Amino acid sequence: MDTTHIQEVAGEIIEEVGELTGLDPKMAAVAIFVLILLAVFLFTKPIRWFIKLLINTGIGFAVLWVLNTYGAQFGIELAMTWQNAVVTGIFGIPGVAVLLALRWAGIL
Repeated sequence: MDTTHIQEVAGEIIEEVGELTGLDPKMAAVAIFVLILLAVFLFTKPIRWFIKLLINTGIGFAVLWVLNTYGAQFGIELAMTWQNAVVTGIFGIPGVAVLLALRWAGIL
């Protein structure tokens, strides 16, 4: 495909959208551009959030491993579960403190 064909097709799409919506062709082009940006934003944001959650969970597992390795000498241990790793990864040290308090209270 050459660029002139792509420009012709884009022009036809903009004219069709303009006819369907009653917008000026320039406004139709702006509307299409905004919708494309909105779609990209809506689909990439959850992926970034999910990747960040996975990274934080990995960090949480590492923190739990260090805590269990060095804290065992002092009686400080937490189970290496994905739930504990997510809490540790998201909330950090306060999350670990709450998990330890729940464990010592017999709730966890």
